[in-house]
Amino acid sequence: MSSTPYYGPDEDAATIAIERFFLAGDFIAGVAYGVHLVLWTSCALYLWKQRHRGWRTIALLGFITLLLIVETMFAIVQARTVEVIYINNRNYPGGPWSYFLASQNLAINVIFYATLFVMTFLCDTLMLWRSWIIWTASGRTIAFLVNLFPFIMLVASFVMGTLWTLQSSHPGLSLYSKQPLAYGTAYYTISLGVNIILTALIIARLLMYRRTHLAHLPPEHAQQYLSLAALIVESAALYSVFAIAFLVSYAMNAPINQIWLGFASGTQPIATYLIIYRVADGTAWTKDTMDSQTLTSMHFRQTNISMGPSGRKRGVGPSDVQFTTEFSVSALDVESSSREK
Repeated sequence: MSSTPYYGPDEDAATIAIERFFLAGDFIAGVAYGVHLVLWTSCALYLWKQRHRGWRTIALLGFITLLLIVETMFAIVQARTVEVIYINNRNYPGGPWSYFLASQNLAINVIFYATLFVMTFLCDTLMLWRSWIIWTASGRTIAFLVNLFPFIMLVASFVMGTLWTLQSSHPGLSLYSKQPLAYGTAYYTISLGVNIILTALIIARLLMYRRTHLAHLPPEHAQQYLSLAALIVESAALYSVFAIAFLVSYAMNAPINQIWLGFASGTQPIATYLIIYRVADGTAWTKDTMDSQTLTSMHFRQTNISMGPSGRKRGVGPSDVQFTTEFSVSALDVESSSREK
């Protein structure tokens, strides 16, 4: 009984594994791009309807449009790279992965690294802005001191990312060559460090506010501002999880890093769009939200004033006074409700 002939590639198991993970990572990135289109459309429509609010709304619309352009270029060059290495050069000595490593100076690969770097930098910048907005409620001086170190790290990540992009696109070098690997590890370590620090700062500030005001908030405000989902969205914790997985596997040069790179490059813009949607929807944390105080008001219940036995009117007693707690909503909420009337 003859066995089934082998028609697979003449490559070692490690090379075949990384080619499989490379293709799987491209699929994940493609799915993520579809999610990006849906979220961009939702955010863009909402921001366009609110464009009369001022320059910040227009700036956010321009920001997400720029981000989508970069993401589109990233998705196109990724799809083109798969076509080039797996179809156009399938018989290259050593297989598709060997061709990919030997052709890093091609325009599609240079654009791939550049768009990945720019996309990450844009999302990191938005995170720094959100941290600044949330901490400004404690005073500009405190916000400046808290965000100074993340700002320095963001500048350092820009420098390292530029060097990583240039080194990875040199002829004969690649993302996985020794020198670009060192630059890439340093870049992603700094970039991830920025995200972790900013995530921790945002969560810490929101938890401090949650601890102080949760008991006094109406259920609808507690759900919008202090729920677990709100904390995850505001802090972009979704991206940090996948970025850590990619960094560890990339530093170890493990083939599965392609999977985590697909998730990381996909979830970071998703986290960004979700934050911007909350900003456009008026449910994101702002300085006005953080400054809102719990107010105690006193209401008099309307009672029927009856005549007593002596013919005098009965006065208002303690049972007719009701103390209630109300939440002073943000200025954005007030503005939205006033327009709806």
